[in-house]
Amino acid sequence: MKEKQESSRRSFIKKLTTTTAAVAVGNSLFASQSTVKPFAILKRQLGFEYNDQINIALIGAGGMGNSDTDTALKVPGVKLVAVCDLYDGRLKDAKTKYGADIFTTRVYKEILNRKDIDAVIIATPDHWHQQISVDAMHAGKHVYCEKPMVHAITEGPAVIKAQQDTGKIFQVGSQGVSSLGNEKAHELLKSGAIGQLNYAEGFWARREPLEVWQYPIPADASPQTLDWETYISNTKKRPFDEKRFFRWRNYTDYGTGMAGDLFVHLFSSLHFITDSMGPNKIYASGGLRFWNDGREVPDVLLGTFDYAKTQAHPAFNLSLRCNFVDGTSGTTYLKLVGSEGSMDITWDKVTLKRNKTFASDDPFYLDKLKKAGVGYAERKKMLPPEEITYDADKGYMGGPYDHMVNFFTAIRNNGKVTEDAVFGYRAAAPALLCNDSYYNNSPMFWDPEKMQVAKKS
Repeated sequence: MKEKQESSRRSFIKKLTTTTAAVAVGNSLFASQSTVKPFAILKRQLGFEYNDQINIALIGAGGMGNSDTDTALKVPGVKLVAVCDLYDGRLKDAKTKYGADIFTTRVYKEILNRKDIDAVIIATPDHWHQQISVDAMHAGKHVYCEKPMVHAITEGPAVIKAQQDTGKIFQVGSQGVSSLGNEKAHELLKSGAIGQLNYAEGFWARREPLEVWQYPIPADASPQTLDWETYISNTKKRPFDEKRFFRWRNYTDYGTGMAGDLFVHLFSSLHFITDSMGPNKIYASGGLRFWNDGREVPDVLLGTFDYAKTQAHPAFNLSLRCNFVDGTSGTTYLKLVGSEGSMDITWDKVTLKRNKTFASDDPFYLDKLKKAGVGYAERKKMLPPEEITYDADKGYMGGPYDHMVNFFTAIRNNGKVTEDAVFGYRAAAPALLCNDSYYNNSPMFWDPEKMQVAKKS
């Protein structure tokens, strides 16, 4: 494995030298800039053929559901024919937005019974993901399910089995997996760009009320305008509470907190880039520091994760953090650190940094080193790291669009998607176990290959 890594590293250095030189020539055109860092453009092949129309339905017409649907409808040959939601206001809005002729209902099984629907987007609160996904596949529908794939660690196997039994296309909606940024990072890591991976970290910061799940509550919210009994039918029975319906991410009966909403994106990208199945040890800490609005989940969360050595990657550690009280309003990023460099990764950009050293033959410099102490003459001089940025081409439609294209292409070609039920469960599991660690104040252990909770080794 070491020889293979060394070969990849040498190959990468050769490619990087050539690329950087070529890019540097191109940069000479920008003579007005005193300092220009090398860059490269990430491109996606534009245009594709489709040979039939795919009719879709949306189940769960909140903010994420509408966003997913809007993205899906940008893909040629895709048509929305039905929408399901438990709140009448969203059904009314759907007809206004998507057309008065679409079918609307509060009952998701009425969607599944329709013969004119090929695929469904499931964007309900997390506690309904498993049941609707399983029912949809058994009803002959392809499924695009928002992340996290499941609400509880015990629910994953049922979704995996349903996909295997039915042969339907099932894709989880962590959209970065299909992005140009993730694809380039995977290529760079495999080529030895940062040497041997040893550490990764991810960060998600938010501050505005809407970003931290203080979603608006309609003035007409009531047991008459929404189906509260169905909403809570698979969890703890409670009296009507509009906050628990419209701000569901704040409550453990329905949502999965920061880890399930945001960490899972970072797990998905990391696992795609590294070809990893997941960590074997999970530990989390944090607390509720600011948003004392009745929520049951923390607004600051830190997670640390141990990834064991596998055939795909060396052992490394991961650190994730999420802050909903971040006055800087920072953005999402994933950083991979290796023995020879690092990568900062977003869905449309990768910045590669590599350390450089060289042996000086300057007699004055060498004499100074000798006088400084025995052995210093052999020391190499540090240089600023070389840096190259790979940026998405202008007009790139983004990871969410690419993710939808991959989903519909797999349906048309009877192909496969990267983020299927197995991949989705392996991304969701450490996020869910992160919550368990936080609430139990203890480390959790996981067997990522067998996909089961493990005992302390």
